[in-house]
Amino acid sequence: MTHADYGYGLWGLALVNAAVFILFAFSFFKPATKRDWRSLGAFSAFIIALFAEMYGFPLTIFVLSGWLQSYFPAVDWWSHDAGHLLEMMFGWRVNPHYGPFHIASFVLIGVGYWLISVAWTALHLSQRKHQLALTGIYARIRHPQYVGFILVMLGFLLQWPTLLTLAMFPVLVVMYIRLARHEEKEALASFGEVYRDYMARVPGFIPNLTIHSRRRRPWRSFDGNG
Repeated sequence: MTHADYGYGLWGLALVNAAVFILFAFSFFKPATKRDWRSLGAFSAFIIALFAEMYGFPLTIFVLSGWLQSYFPAVDWWSHDAGHLLEMMFGWRVNPHYGPFHIASFVLIGVGYWLISVAWTALHLSQRKHQLALTGIYARIRHPQYVGFILVMLGFLLQWPTLLTLAMFPVLVVMYIRLARHEEKEALASFGEVYRDYMARVPGFIPNLTIHSRRRRPWRSFDGNG
């Protein structure tokens, strides 16, 4: 590209950003099983696809350039800021980094990483006590780490939507739900009525903020809580 404000082709920056966010997730998630690595791998593929377009080559802008230029002629679509598509399309022209979608994305990403972190902490403490994780964040939602990954991806979609990540997102959500269902089958086989009662009290993916933790007898550890 010879465009004066062309803000792409920064593959080193794309690599560094992707590595930072993947390592950040790794440090919080701490994968231990094949299922954990599969979850992190799918998330990593999403992050790599995102930053490849954010700093490398703007495939989405290229594919949609004709339509975007027709409906939004005032926008310089080859500048880097224009990659914040939602801000541009809804008329936020000052600085997209302070736009409503960008701010909302940071909230979702922050909450997502927080969920991944506190879930791992609760799960680790439960395993050390040889108990099933039923307290802390797990007293309000059964699969906080998977929800955390979904929130992080949703946040990035608000910040920098691309055709590839939009296509990947529902596939990854379905994958995380299937992984969660598989883990629940294993938990039911191992813990029977204890886990069945837990499932009846605690929602899987939408936290119930009114639930109060109840003290439980110690049970064998189970490391499959997503």
